[in-house]
Amino acid sequence: MLKIVLLFVFSVECIFASGTTQTEPVPHLSPLHINNDGKSLLEQPGASRAEQVMKALAAAYPRQIERVEFRQGDWALFMRNTWYYYAGSKLLPENLLWSADSYNPQPFYNYIKELPVWKTPSSEEAERYNNYTINRNINPLRRSPHFFDDLWRVHNRDESYQRVKSIRFFGKTTMVHYMILEELSLVEEMILTAAKTDPQIQTWINSLTTVEAWNWRNIADTQSRSFHSYGLAVDLLPKSLGGKESYWLWALRKRPDWWNVPYSDRFHPPDKVIKAFETYGFVWGGKWTFYDTMHFEYRPDILILSGMKVETQR
Repeated sequence: MLKIVLLFVFSVECIFASGTTQTEPVPHLSPLHINNDGKSLLEQPGASRAEQVMKALAAAYPRQIERVEFRQGDWALFMRNTWYYYAGSKLLPENLLWSADSYNPQPFYNYIKELPVWKTPSSEEAERYNNYTINRNINPLRRSPHFFDDLWRVHNRDESYQRVKSIRFFGKTTMVHYMILEELSLVEEMILTAAKTDPQIQTWINSLTTVEAWNWRNIADTQSRSFHSYGLAVDLLPKSLGGKESYWLWALRKRPDWWNVPYSDRFHPPDKVIKAFETYGFVWGGKWTFYDTMHFEYRPDILILSGMKVETQR
């Protein structure tokens, strides 16, 4: 069953990197605490990012996470008979806290509600993105998979394949984790309803030729698990991009300043399509600095953390 768990208006003025194919996120702005009732958890001055992240996770995945508490000097959550600690955003089980230095942080970022007005990146930003482009293969990103592996009960390819089920999505068959079958079906229903009165959405639906979800692999150029490996991410592409860009690494093949591609030259699904996905817990890669406009992934915890209205599993 689905239940609306929160509503809070939150906006920021820049795009944050995260998720599928990028380096560490841009620093957070004005973090927000959210609990299961949709109320702000910023009741105590100086509340920590660790607290808000762990409570957002508990709100997003109530079927898996039993409780959250402060213990042994850190925020932790209890799931599947194991305590997972924030550990500097690395989300490690208690028996692996000793190895924290060998992992990069998980990107718990502030997801923006609306794209800001396009601004040409500053020279400092351009230099930072260029340096990342040059050096991205030197120290491949390595995040601990333990929390998300246990959250979705996926520790290897065989287990992952056991957890995915086929679904017809806009007439195309793909495979997703069985726990998000309902969410993805509701996304489709919401989009189809909107298409009845919006020709742009119907044109987008008619143009779709690729619907790819489950794919056991790492994030490009990293040692970190892709959310496609869990069956929690969906890539949607039309027959033609019309000369526009969709993915920063593809853009890099043609131009070194991939970051300087304005929105008008990127392929974006209709806004109501993006909103439908967000309503049911999916973030859109078009709002990442390292953009991936074909990509949607199931991260209700990120939306809750950012104060957006979400419907989560009950």
